[in-house]
Amino acid sequence: MDRAAGKSTASGNLYRMIDPYRRHMLEVGEGHTIYVEECGNPDGMPVVVFHGGPGGGCSPAMRRFFDPDAYRIILFDQRGCGRSRPHATVRDNTTWHLVRDIEHIRTTLGIDRWIVFGGSWGATLALIYAQAHPSRVAWLALRGVFLATKRELDWFYGGGAGQFWPDLWARFLAPIPEDEHDNLIAAYNKRLFSGDRTEQVTLAKAWAGWENALASIENDGAQIDSPADYALAFARIENHYFLNGAFLDDKQKILPNMRKIAHVPGTIVQGRHDMICPPRSAWMLHKVWPVSELKMIPKAGHAVSEPGIAAELVRTMDKLKRQRETLGL
Repeated sequence: MDRAAGKSTASGNLYRMIDPYRRHMLEVGEGHTIYVEECGNPDGMPVVVFHGGPGGGCSPAMRRFFDPDAYRIILFDQRGCGRSRPHATVRDNTTWHLVRDIEHIRTTLGIDRWIVFGGSWGATLALIYAQAHPSRVAWLALRGVFLATKRELDWFYGGGAGQFWPDLWARFLAPIPEDEHDNLIAAYNKRLFSGDRTEQVTLAKAWAGWENALASIENDGAQIDSPADYALAFARIENHYFLNGAFLDDKQKILPNMRKIAHVPGTIVQGRHDMICPPRSAWMLHKVWPVSELKMIPKAGHAVSEPGIAAELVRTMDKLKRQRETLGL
């Protein structure tokens, strides 16, 4: 889950403006080419940033949590979204393709170990990647935890969040016949992949609009009309992953596999009033991850741009830059 950047409302010196010093279009197989960029200090501590969605794409706002003198910052657009090609495709696009792509990025850039930073779906992917390659992760910095469980999907697409936003929920339901309301992910899937461009764009904007409207605690109910290309990639890819349970079988679920990374330290930053990824998931993760620290942010929702969340992420990354020797980076 999670739009790429949310709203850019942080002020003062909280965000740092950083330009990329290198951009790559990296072939990863099956006809996919992904966009990768590097920013900051080429000799700094490597940190890789996982965007949300799936399908959200990376944005300049994601560079701004890191001191450019201290960090070598790597951002990339996951398969099918942002500047990666082909666009808005779900062919050969699964969690396990993304885990393989991340390792390809790491080896291509000559990085041995790195900090992994991700929010919402980016936090999901960070945990799955770490469990697959624990020796490559020095620290996990997570925000707005999503564990890719049926319980969480039922909350957001089965009417739980709609109890708080009945007007917006009604708007999300409107394009779908009433007899399909028992499985909205499947109902949207049928229309997002109908082959009718007009229908696909209309449903993609409705899908993206429902999530975006609930991202910030300051939301007044307004929905942003996302550009068609962005909405198509975001909605089609996210829906594809959610319809397939994030491609996690019973042996690959996140919480039961936390023993694999019990030694990997991390920070969880969670909005107390997150409507998209409720705090229960962050709490459950923290309880089975003894070396983690949980920062519950009051008066904050889901968006990375929530002032309290952004400030805590900056504090976390500023703390880690002073632990370079300890982290072995």
